[in-house]
Order: sequence, then structure tokens, then C-alpha cells
Amino acid sequence: MKRTTRTVRLTALFAAGGLALVACGSSSSSGDAAGTTAAAAVTDAPAPAVTDAAPATDATAATDATASTDAAASTDAAGSDKPAMRITYDINPKAVWEDGSPITAADFECTWQAALNTPGSIVTAGYDQVISVQPGTSDKQVVVELKTPFAAYKSFFSNSPGIIKKAAVADCNDVSSDFQTELKISARPAMLESWSPEQSIFVPNPNYFGDSKMTNKQVIMVPRPDTEIEALKAGEVDFIYPQFHAGITDELADPNVTTVLNYGGDYEAMYMNAKEGRAFNDPALREAFYKSIDLDALFKQIYIPIAADGKLLTCGPIVPGEFCPSGVFGNKFDQAGADKVMTDAGYAKDASGMWAKDGTVPEIKWMVNASNQRRLDTQAYLIPLMAKAGFKLTADNCDAECVFQKRQPIGDYDLMMYISTAPPDPSYLTPAFSGQRIPTEANGNTGQNFQWWDNKKATDDLETADKTVDEAKRKDLIQDAIKQMDADSIMIPLFQFPKSGAFRKDKVSGVEAELNNYMAFHDFFKWTDVDGDGKIVIGAEQWPSCLNPVTECANSSWAVWTGPFPVLPNAYDTTSDQKFIPTDVLAGEAKVELL
Repeated sequence: MKRTTRTVRLTALFAAGGLALVACGSSSSSGDAAGTTAAAAVTDAPAPAVTDAAPATDATAATDATASTDAAASTDAAGSDKPAMRITYDINPKAVWEDGSPITAADFECTWQAALNTPGSIVTAGYDQVISVQPGTSDKQVVVELKTPFAAYKSFFSNSPGIIKKAAVADCNDVSSDFQTELKISARPAMLESWSPEQSIFVPNPNYFGDSKMTNKQVIMVPRPDTEIEALKAGEVDFIYPQFHAGITDELADPNVTTVLNYGGDYEAMYMNAKEGRAFNDPALREAFYKSIDLDALFKQIYIPIAADGKLLTCGPIVPGEFCPSGVFGNKFDQAGADKVMTDAGYAKDASGMWAKDGTVPEIKWMVNASNQRRLDTQAYLIPLMAKAGFKLTADNCDAECVFQKRQPIGDYDLMMYISTAPPDPSYLTPAFSGQRIPTEANGNTGQNFQWWDNKKATDDLETADKTVDEAKRKDLIQDAIKQMDADSIMIPLFQFPKSGAFRKDKVSGVEAELNNYMAFHDFFKWTDVDGDGKIVIGAEQWPSCLNPVTECANSSWAVWTGPFPVLPNAYDTTSDQKFIPTDVLAGEAKVELL
């Protein structure tokens, strides 16, 4: 293999992971590295991303990299199959599936093919830069070669979508019909014994190879979309993970109930759909709509009752931290300015006071999940005010499954409001906002840009950021992309949400450790069954209609929390303090080489 001749020096690359980095060329030096992400999930009932969140990264800026490193490596690799980056994973020799068969390079290759090629795959970012996934010195070593550097490499074979067992699928290039009502594969302490619309039952994996065995006989999850608090207080369930709302601590007040609150990566926002044929395909309408909302007044009406000291989120699709640009979003209320934007764009108010263009009033259909009272209250508050401003805004709601697994992925809405939950790295922004990630017939409807927003500069910034290992440059690219989101009025950020968990201390203990994790309560396998009834019961606020970890089935946090996360193995797991750690599947940190 031919290598570049440029000098590459990287002494501090993503410090959180402690991974060995080797830069190949005329000279090299090694240093620490850490990576990043999966696509954001939409949570919407608790929390995520569905999927509902996004915290600041734990990575630090590269301090010793030549200015030409990122651009040069990607330029040399562009348009060719000459690798620019190589990742080598050594699989734990003890790592096996639930049936005792070994986890091998073939499973990693199958996962790559499934994520990249399955029709309707929601996470292709990064995988589309992979040239090959092959065994190394044995089938217990995996060598991944990429066309370009990929800063978010720790998202590979992790929660997007985890590692898929090759022997469990008929065709690795299309797993869309697999894992609909069963997810029997596992390489974690728990395995999913059965799943139905009424409940799911997790039991110990008899062939789990790690040290953290499942300590309880059964963990049962049951749907309680509107009654989880009542069910907890009545002792029908042992644990719940409810979306934070006004008065929740009072509602949970009980001598046997412990409530845990943590601020993390959850944020709520409104999103406008720029898809062709939808109302907000018109950027002037988006801008004027945003300027017609008094966000300070809305915040006082909707969010101050939840958190008296709360503040309006101004970071865009991310929470405060190093990737949040200053001077963007926030309250832009300016009715005169909004009116001018509309008239300059050729709109005029009709006899009913609604903005119309060429005799047609654009109808803005606002979709939320109908079980969320806060969002219904927001609709009740805002729709009449927007009518006075000349916008025909109508509620068009359905249940969570309908919203996140059916209508959002095909763009059947104009305006949405939900909470997002994302991994601890901003590379989740690429599948969600890059114009290259818009689902189309041409790309097999893959990608998670469900706003159908196509801004060339933002796309270039995000796609380049994924290839940029210099963290200072990467931060600038991410911030520039977010500034484009603000300039295009593609979303309206609202509020950073705390994560809330509650459990009955007379029934279960050991619950608090991972509740601020992107993976939520995935560590239930080591909770203690205090009352000795042989089971721990979790009340779920949403319930998926299928279990597939690749397709729109995984487009909600509850879908992955109640299915893939507890059983599918990862190369890297996230932690509650927003870091990445290698799992028991690996023998240690992966080795990364820039070529």
C-alpha cells in the first residue's frame, strides 16, 4: 500500500479515550485519542433523539498538529480507494455470542454492510467512508480502512447500531426485515427472552464472557405510557424513567420512592421541515415564523413552571459547552420585521388575516406526540398567537410510535417539537443535518436528516468535521454549521432538560450509577432485587413497534433503551460523565493510524 509522504504529528487527539494513535508517513509520533458518536435519538416521552439530547464532548483540542494534516489526508483520499485511516480492533479472545459462538471480524463486517446498505438505515455517517472491514492476523482481529480520516470513529460498531451477529441474518446488506419482534442475539450480561406489545423479559445470558454477570433472575419491562408514576407508587413497577416536567418531584413524593435528577444532553426544540412540497420549504416563511414567536413569553408560560431558574436554550441542536457558538438563536421576536420578510417574499394577508401567496395560504401542520401534555399546552398557547400574526398553524398529532417511527422518517409534518438525546460527541449532527444525509430513493432512504434541510456550507462543515482530527479546527467547523442552522431558521431551540429516574427503594437498589448516560438504564443487569420476588419491573414511557437497530424502528430512545442497548454488544460504551470506554468485546483500546 502507498502512503502519503506528508509529516503528521498528533500528540493530543481526543484525550478522553487514551487510545494509541500512530501516524504513518515520513515521520510519526503517537498520542492519546478518543472518538465519538452515534446519531441522536428522539426520546419523546422521557428525555435522547426518539429519540431526545446532546451534551458537550469530553474530548480536548489537539495541541500539536500540522495545519495541513486534516485537509491533506482527506484530499489525497478523495475519489480513490487509497486508505487515509486504519482502525485495528483486537477482539477479546473470550468474546462470544449467547449461543457460545465466537464474535469475529465477520460480525463487524456484517454490521458495516447492514448500516451502510439496508434500505431505510438511519445511521450511515462514517460507514460510508469505509473501504473495507476484514480480519487481521486472525478472525479475532478486525482491520477497518477508510477513505478519509473520521474523528468520530468510536461510533463505529457501537450504539449505531451496535454489533450485529452475522449468523442471525440472511443478508447483511439488507436487515430491514430482521429483528421485528425478536432480538435473540446478545453479547451482554442480559438477553431478551421474549418481547410483545405487552411486555419484554430479560434473563441472564448463560454464555456471557465478562465479569459483570446479571445478578437478578428477570428484568421485565412493561409499557406504562401515561401511568408510570402511579404504577411506581402503587408498587406495580420498581423503576421508571419519566420525562421531567413541572411538579414531578411532588408527584413522586412517597416514603418508598427515590427520585434522581441529572442535567445531561437532553434538549427540547422545534424543527421545521424544509422538504419540497412542505410549507417550510420556503426559507422566508421559516424566518418570519421564527420572528413572530416571543420566545421569552413562551418560555415563561411553558418552562418556568418546570424549572424556575431555567434559561432559554440558545445553542441550537446541542447543549451548552465548547461546541455551542455565541450570538445565535434565542428570542428574535420582531413582528414588524417578520411582516417585512413576508411581504418582500411576495406574501400578502387575505381577508381572514392569513398570509397568502398566489392566492394560497400555507397550512403549517404541527405534529407532537399526543400523550405529551406540555407540548399540547404549547400548541394551545401558540396556535392562537400565530393566527394573529397571520400564520395558519394547526395541530396534527398522533401517538409516539406514529410520530417517530412512521411520520417523521418520511417527512409527513411541517413543524415538530420533541426532546433529543445524543451521544457525548457532536458528530451526531452530521446524520441529522448534513444535506448528504437526506433520505431519498437514490440513496435507499438512508440517513436521518428528517428536516430535509440542504445547506451547502453546513453540509461541508459537518462532513469535514467528521474527518478532522484537530479538535480546535473541528470545533470551529461544528460552530459554523450551527450558525448556518440559525441563519436558515431551520429550528428553534427551547430548553435543556434534566434526566429523571425514580425507583422504589423497598424493591430495588443500585440504580443511580448510569442514569445520566446516553444509554440510560442499560446497567439494570446488576441492580439488586431488594424484595426478593425474583424480578425487577421497569415501567416504560413509550413502547416500540419493532426492535430493528438499523431502521426507523430505532428512531426513538425508548426503542433502543428497551431493546438493542441492553443486549447488542458495542466496541465502545458511553459513560455517565460523557466519555467512551472499550467494552468487554475488545481486548483493549483500538489502534488508529493516519496513513
